[in-house]
Amino acid sequence: MENQLENIIQQVWHKEKRNLFTFLTGAGISSDSGIPTYRGIDGIWVKGTQFHKPEEFGTLRYFRQHPEEVLQYSLFRKKMFENASPNESHFALADIETQLQDRFHLLTQNIDNLHRRSGSQRIYEIHGNNREIKCSNGCKEIMDLPVDIQSKDLDEDLTAKDKELLTCAHCGHWMRPNILWFDEYYDEKTNKKFSALKIAKNSGVLFIVGTSGATSLPIAIAETALKYGAFIVDINMEDNNFTELIKNKKNALIIREKSTEVLKVVKEIITKTVS
Repeated sequence: MENQLENIIQQVWHKEKRNLFTFLTGAGISSDSGIPTYRGIDGIWVKGTQFHKPEEFGTLRYFRQHPEEVLQYSLFRKKMFENASPNESHFALADIETQLQDRFHLLTQNIDNLHRRSGSQRIYEIHGNNREIKCSNGCKEIMDLPVDIQSKDLDEDLTAKDKELLTCAHCGHWMRPNILWFDEYYDEKTNKKFSALKIAKNSGVLFIVGTSGATSLPIAIAETALKYGAFIVDINMEDNNFTELIKNKKNALIIREKSTEVLKVVKEIITKTVS
């Protein structure tokens, strides 16, 4: 595995075109930080006697019917994210960025902010993030969540002040998290769709880390990278939708090991290659 990685990295480093080192990350990279996956059993939302799966409550439709519940859950997740710390994988990617500079790009599906907290800067959050809000009626620019809104425990309701701050000052509709819900489409403003695909087109190698490719844009990113001749390195513990895409491809490498160990090797090879 190490020899194959070194060969790929050295080839891409010396390319004149399509020479970006791109990393696509998902929930698996944050699992060592104690953050459960959104679709896992820990992602189930319990309100009163009702149990809701993410595919049900993580939608614009459900938000319009039960806005306070969804905002309460968002603030509960905010607390979870704040209490978590970046792990070795996050820090390894930040170190790799330091080595590669503008040849590094990070496309993440995670909304937990751990990549930024670890020091990464060239980040495209293709599923949005939990630190920002926007008007659910679409009339206002994206803004930071007001500092006066506190994180919530699982059974803690919104306060009157929360409700006031989460009401759009322009139209009176609820503000909402700046994230992609299950019944929404990718766009450029929130999800950097076209920027991400442009990066994929110019990538010499795409490292896929801790994601199964369950949504359309991550798969499109991998398809675009493949189409334009990039190497694809699938770093996951199990086979996934990306595996189906790249199996039997000459410019693909499938690694079934923990991301912390593999990214450590990738960092060492890149440090040696660029120095």
